[in-house]
Amino acid sequence: MALSACASPAQKTSSGDASRTVSVQSCGQRLSFARTPGRAVALDQSATETLLALGLAGRMAGTAFLKADISPPYQADYRKVPVLSAKALTAEGLRNANPDVAVASFTSLFTKDRAGTREELHRLGLPTYVSAVDCPKDNTAGLTPFDLLFQDYQNYGRVFGVTDRATRLVAEQRKALDEAARLKGGLKGPVSVAYVYSVFNGTPYVAGKGGIPSEISRLTGVRNVFDDVGEQWPQVTWEAVAERRPDVIVLGDLTTQASPAGNTAAQKLATMRAHPTLSRLPAVRDDRTITVTAIEMDPGVRSVNVLRALVDGVRRFGHAR
Repeated sequence: MALSACASPAQKTSSGDASRTVSVQSCGQRLSFARTPGRAVALDQSATETLLALGLAGRMAGTAFLKADISPPYQADYRKVPVLSAKALTAEGLRNANPDVAVASFTSLFTKDRAGTREELHRLGLPTYVSAVDCPKDNTAGLTPFDLLFQDYQNYGRVFGVTDRATRLVAEQRKALDEAARLKGGLKGPVSVAYVYSVFNGTPYVAGKGGIPSEISRLTGVRNVFDDVGEQWPQVTWEAVAERRPDVIVLGDLTTQASPAGNTAAQKLATMRAHPTLSRLPAVRDDRTITVTAIEMDPGVRSVNVLRALVDGVRRFGHAR
C-alpha cells in the first residue's frame, strides 16, 4: 500500500505553522505522521461528517457506510468525496483508494472480513484512527464519552493541521452540553428513557452503559433504563423494554440501503404499537417518543443533536419546567 503522506508536500496548520511530525494515541496504538494527510478515508458516516465539519473534504480520498441522509451543513462538501461503498468497506476497496490514513467510529469496521485489521494495515504502512469513545479502557480514567469525542476532534486538528477549527468545534459543543445540563434542575421528578438504535431479526439494540446516550442521560438527569447493562449497544427484547417502563423512548431513524429492513423510526413505532405488552406502555400509548437520526447516537459531530432533542422532548411531554 502506497504511503501518500510520505510523498505529500508539507502543509500549513490553520494557525500558520509548517507541518511537522505529529503523534497521537488511538485505541491503544500510537500513530505518527511526518506529513499532513491528504488522502483520508472515512469508513463510516459519523467519521465522515466529523472530518467535513473540520473542513477536510479536500483531503478525503473516500467515504463509506452511509446509514442516513447527510446532514444539510455537510451535503455540498460530501458530494466532493468519492463514495467507495454504500455499506462497510472491504480491504480491496480501501487499498484501491490509496489512502494515507483511515478513520472510523468503531473498531468493528477494522476486521478481516471488512477493511482489514488495524494491525495488518499498520504493517502495510497505513495508520488507522478509531474514535476514543469506542475503546474507553485505552484512555485516561475518568473521561466521559463527550470528553473522548472532543479528544478525537483535537487529535484530528493536530493530525490534519486544523487545530483552530477543532478548538472552535469543541467550544461550540461544550456550550451545548452546558445548556442541556440545565434540564436536571428543572425535572419535576424521576424521568427515564430508553434509546432504541436499530432492530435486527425482530429484536432491538438499545443503548446500554458507557456510550454517548448513557452520558446524555447522566448530563440531563434522565435515567437510561438499560444503564445497568455493561455494553454500549446490547441486544435485548421488546419485553425487556416494556418491563423497564421508560417514560420516554428515543427512536433511531435509519433510512439507507446499508440499514436492515424495518429500521426507520416509523417502522419501529409501528412494531411497538402492535406489540401486546409494549402497546400498553404510556410512552407508546401516549406517543412520548422522540425521533433522531440513529447515527447521532454514535460518536460524531451530530451527537449533541440527541442532547437537544431529549431536552426538548422531556419538556414537551411535561416532565420538566
